[in-house]
Amino acid sequence: MKTEHFDKKMKMREAIDDTPVLLMALSRFNIPLGFGDETIAEVCSRAGVDVDTFIAVISLIAGRKLPLRPVSLDQLMTYLRRAHSYFIDYHLPQIRRKLIDAVNYSSGEAVALVILKFFDDYVMEVRNHMEQENEKVFTYVDLLLQGRRAPDYSIDLFLKTHEPIATKLHELKDIFICHYHGTAADVNRLNSVLFDIINCETDLMSHCEVENRIFVPAVRELERSVDNIQPETPAPDEDDAKDPDVHNLTEREKEIIRSIARGLSNREIAERLFVSVHTVATHRRNICSKLDIHSAAGLTVFAILHNLIPLSEIR
Repeated sequence: MKTEHFDKKMKMREAIDDTPVLLMALSRFNIPLGFGDETIAEVCSRAGVDVDTFIAVISLIAGRKLPLRPVSLDQLMTYLRRAHSYFIDYHLPQIRRKLIDAVNYSSGEAVALVILKFFDDYVMEVRNHMEQENEKVFTYVDLLLQGRRAPDYSIDLFLKTHEPIATKLHELKDIFICHYHGTAADVNRLNSVLFDIINCETDLMSHCEVENRIFVPAVRELERSVDNIQPETPAPDEDDAKDPDVHNLTEREKEIIRSIARGLSNREIAERLFVSVHTVATHRRNICSKLDIHSAAGLTVFAILHNLIPLSEIR
């Protein structure tokens, strides 16, 4: 009987018996087999894996309720990178080899050529999709983990273009089932490659769910944390010493004052700085409280007088 949820005190072998597909998660967390009767917590501790991150991933894969505990983004990205490598370097090339054998590609049959091209084009899409995540998205999150925010990117921009990547495998499966007429001798080879395609489709769908339901919310939370952390105040230079009002402002508050002086609305400021409108409004209240200036015009004059913005940028 399947358990309602996974607990760190549960034996790892019982979790695998309950849901065998969790073996994929073990390899992507680089957890070796041979754990005997150790609990999930013990196995993760020995492998240097954050147990809450592991349980969140296996819960989603197994269709269980997601726990509310925070995850380690660093370890989650390692898991996702290993999954990318598995699909690109191993599973999809393996399917291609079996596909060539199953459709008798060497015979030059037209339908075989079309099917293989369909598959090769799909693999290129998957490769581009995953390499973009490795090179851009994960690099962005690495920067966030250092407490810095890239000015031209956010996890919501990633989500807008994060399309499902298992759809074409589903189409290929349907082509075989509904339209491909092989010989009796081909049946075993076709069924074998279809089985692999179905498993890969399920695995890719699960992979995208981990990204959408665990990775993206965790990055959003990190973005909010970074936005609300005030940077360490550097030692005041000579101008700051003479200008305590400016010295008491954070760099984010100075940027918001500049934006107000440029005539931007709260929504426009939020879009430019990749924060929420609520966060901008909170910063504005703090600025007004610090400076005792409560109008956009007054803040514009302040920005000019304290050399926060040149006159040429005033709208």
